[in-house]
Order: sequence, then structure tokens, then C-alpha cells
Amino acid sequence: MVSKLGEMLVKAQLITDAQLEEVVKIQRREGGKLGSIVVRQGFCSDQDIVSFLGMQYGVPAADLEQWPPIEASVIALIPKDLAQRHKVLPLQRTGNVLTLAMSDPTDIFAMDDVRFHTGYNVDPVVSSEMGLVRAVEKYYGGASAVRLADGMGSRTAPGGNAGGGAAAGPTSTSATLHPFNEQDEQFDLSELEQELDADAEFDTTEDDEESINVGALKRGSEDAPVVKLVNMVLIDAIKRGASDIHIEPYEKNYRIRFRIDGILMEVMRPNLKLKDPLTSRVKILAKLNIAEKRLPQDGRIKLRVNMGGRQKVIDYRVSILPTLFGEKIVLRLLDSDKLMLDLTKLGFEQESLDRWDRQISKPYGMVLVTGPTGSGKTNTLYSSIAKLNTVDTNILTAEDPVEFNFPGINQVQMKEQIGLNFAAALRSFLRQDPNIILVGEIRDFETAEIAIKASLTGHLVLSTLHTNDAPSTINRLMNMGVEPFLVATSVNIICAQRLVRRLCASCKAVDTHHQPEEALREVGFTPEEIQRGITFYKPVGCEVCNKRGYKGRVGLYEVLEMSETLKDMILTGASAIELREQGQKEGMITLRRSGCRKVLDGVTTIEEIIRETVL
Repeated sequence: MVSKLGEMLVKAQLITDAQLEEVVKIQRREGGKLGSIVVRQGFCSDQDIVSFLGMQYGVPAADLEQWPPIEASVIALIPKDLAQRHKVLPLQRTGNVLTLAMSDPTDIFAMDDVRFHTGYNVDPVVSSEMGLVRAVEKYYGGASAVRLADGMGSRTAPGGNAGGGAAAGPTSTSATLHPFNEQDEQFDLSELEQELDADAEFDTTEDDEESINVGALKRGSEDAPVVKLVNMVLIDAIKRGASDIHIEPYEKNYRIRFRIDGILMEVMRPNLKLKDPLTSRVKILAKLNIAEKRLPQDGRIKLRVNMGGRQKVIDYRVSILPTLFGEKIVLRLLDSDKLMLDLTKLGFEQESLDRWDRQISKPYGMVLVTGPTGSGKTNTLYSSIAKLNTVDTNILTAEDPVEFNFPGINQVQMKEQIGLNFAAALRSFLRQDPNIILVGEIRDFETAEIAIKASLTGHLVLSTLHTNDAPSTINRLMNMGVEPFLVATSVNIICAQRLVRRLCASCKAVDTHHQPEEALREVGFTPEEIQRGITFYKPVGCEVCNKRGYKGRVGLYEVLEMSETLKDMILTGASAIELREQGQKEGMITLRRSGCRKVLDGVTTIEEIIRETVL
């Protein structure tokens, strides 16, 4: 297929049909851009091409040889290898707009890449390709091999944000991806080293489900720009410390967001034409049906990542949901390196940790962890069984899904489609001579009943529930249909938890803003604490925390240990409020008080604890 640029040059009488045919033959044989070959063959000058493209696309033409010296701060906005890869150069910044010299002003992939890295809107001007190569060498100090990971280095945006998200700091760590398989075979995704094809075009498929062209979807998903984009997103999510990737289609735009430290941040807006090829690429990696666009699908991507010479395996749990304007994709990152298995470092107050340790060390009974999705319940349970995992203990877990693998622990993946649910797994566990049983979640009466009976027959059972606080867990179990006497005799301890962002230790600063005493009392600080004086800290932002002011998260814990008084109250039908009051009398630290203690210690801010807890 003859290049559109070639046809336009012939139409403008800058080259002849014969010259175009010769140029196309060279391009097919040697590769490269058509405009560069035309100039190299001497068919027309570099400046002729630039002027023609400027008029054709309605953008200004820039002669880089005559351009005033570019400020170092502007050059620093784009990493060296990105400028080399796309043959682009930042010329100046005005407000939120970056003027970008390009050899091809229609290269939407290059512009998206620059927007993604800098957070600025791009205003393209056209320059000659050779002039750009010379200018890049002049300002960046010569050519070097291009690696994707280096290209995800410095991202600086107005106010420290990139596309609404936090900026990632400069890095020189190289990273490559390899699909992971159980035979431990490594297949190098060489697409990571390929340059984006500026001439590639994509066509979105029609919404008519009866006429889906599976072959076209596969071909589109395997094009270099799509492969490059997906790989770049997967790697960048790891480097930024994201827990989830959201890829969302809307009527007139397409966006990608990362959840970092519990907060969603927009990092990129790919061209809407990439919607179907990108979705198909993710489906292929997750081994899902690319032709099925009407039903939700769940899958898993397991990749081996080489970062700085160190190799690790990352799991991505993939969920695809059909929405009004296409399929929304959410990928949950499961990085074993980020799993904290030391209970003392999760954020427990010492009194709460002593109670927790005492109860999980008992030979039987039920231990419950409660909280919303994403509050760290799984981490707490994994930390607990890791402490209990000894050679003389038989530990069985029923999980949906199994997020991390532990040697010495027998983990079972639930498969609802074949009847393997929590209740069925629990029944089988009781015939496996267990000491400790972990149930991923108590969702219904059947699971609750079997778990309670197991806890009453000499087994320690750990599980989770979705409740707002520790005392309301008792009422939740009874609402499921469990008898009060079973709850009172089986439950040892309940831990409710939340996660709040931790202030960056490198840049946090004392907040000199005066807080009224009445407001502090309403937050939950005691009169004694207010009287002594409280030093509050605020987020600032630095390279360590990617300009966010926060780095990592810490847990807030509310631990309710079952006493004889509380058991009697359960038997007499006490409300959650009454159980809460009695728990506080017995020394229970509430979620809000746990947060206040973190503020007193300079770990987090008042805004964070108000966002996650109530009085």
C-alpha cells in the first residue's frame, strides 16, 4: 500500500510517480520513514518536506537551526530516549501547553506518549527529521540505545501531577516483561524494544455483535503500538506502586487510571481508536475470549519482570465489564514483594497487637477480620497464618482468588462453576485433619454455619466479613441466621480495619495552621492531648513520593476481644452500640482513635482519618 505522504508529495509535484515507486521499494527493503528516504535520495530537500507538511496539516513549520536556545527545564520535561524514539523535541512551555517539534505532526502515538510522560497538552510544530536528530543529539548529548523503562523516567506536570496523577521520579532502571508459564519458559516480548509505527492506523469495530471480525481484532491487538502501549502501562503501574489499573471507555474519550495508595489518579488518555485493539490485547494476555463483548469476563495475567537485573513474577487479576461505550478493564496487581507479613509493622497499636497475638495463638475458635474491599484484610490474615506456619501445623485455606503462594500452606482456589465454593471446601477440609483453616470470606449462612462448627470442634478458623466496624460483625452473623449462642461461644476476636495514606518521611512538614480546640474534640482527640499541644504535619511532595506528599499506607485497627461480659450481652441480644460501648470500657481502641494516634505520631493527617473513619 502506497504511503499517504507519498501520494500527497506526487500530487504536489514535489516528486514523480517513478521516484515514489523507487522510494517505496527502498522503504520495503530497508525500513524507515518515507520522507527521510525522499530527502536521502535527493528527490527534494528536507525544508521542502517540512514546508509541505506544515501547509498540508495546518501547523507551523520550525527551523531548528534558527530556533533560539531551548531552556534546560523544558528539555528536562521529556526523557532522552523518548525524544530519540519518536524524533521529537520540546521547544517551549506556555502554561499547560508544550510546544513540540515533530517530523510527523499526525503521529498521535508520539503525542499521546509525550502527554503521558509530561502531563501537558501538546501543540505540535513540524520540523525536518534530520534537523530533529541533530537537535536531539545537541541537547541530550548524543544517541544511545533506547529502552522502554528509561523512557518512563521523568514526568513533571503542573502542580506535580501527570495527567491528573502523581508524577513518577526519574529512574535509570531498565525493565522488560516476559510472559510467565508454569514450565518456567521465558519468552522475551521483543515488542518492548520496537519503536511505535507512526503510519499504523486502527479502525474501531462496529457495535453489531453478530459481525465481530475475530481475525481483525487479533491483528489489531498484535500491532506494535498497541503491544507497546499495554506493556508500558503494565510496567509503569509496577514502578509507580499502583494496586489497580483502570482502563475506561467513554463516548468521546478513553482514559487510564492507576490506584496509588488507595487514590485513583488519571495517568493517560489514549486515542479512542485504540479501544478495541487494546482491549483485545489484554484479553489475549489473560487468555480470555476476544469475541465475547456482551458478558463480564475474569482472567489472570502472570508476567516475569526483569527490573535492574532482578527478576520477579507479577500477577494481574483481570476483570472485564461491558459498559455503555465499550468494555471497562480493571487489573489488580499482586506483587509479593509488597506483601507485609510482619504484624508489628502493619500499624497495630501495641495493646491491640497483644490481644490479637493472644487469640490467634489459641488452638480453636474463630478469628474474624472485617472491613471494605481494599482495606488490607487479606494482608492481615496472611500475616497471621505466616506467624502460625510451623512444621507441626496443618494449615488449609479456601480463597477466591489465591493471591499469593506460601510454602507449607495448602491453598485451594474456589471454582463456583464446578460447585467448589467456600462451603464445599470447608466440608472437605474437615476430613483433611487440619489445625488451622482460613476461609477467604463468609458470604452466606451455609459457610458461616460450617465455619462456626469447625471452630467449636478443635480448629482455629480465620475469615473475613464485610462490616463497618468490629461490634456490628456480631449482628451481621446473627442476621445471616447464626444462633446467638453459637456466635458467643465460637468467636474469639474481631478486627476491623482501614488503610490510610502515610506521610512521606522525606518531605513532610509541620503544619502551622491553627486548629480550634472544638474541631479537634470533634475529630476525636482527648482534652488531655489537646491541652498538651499537638504537632500536626502536612504533605509537601518530593521526588521520593512522586510529588504526592504521601508514600505507602498504614493500617487503622479496631480489635474487639470477646470477654465473658460481651458473650453474656450477645446472648441477651445486645445491640452493636451497646457492644461497642462495653468494648471501649474494656480497652478497645476504635478506628477513629487508632487514626488519632497515627496523627499524634506524625504518621498521617487529620484529612486522611476523617476520609476513612467515623466517630
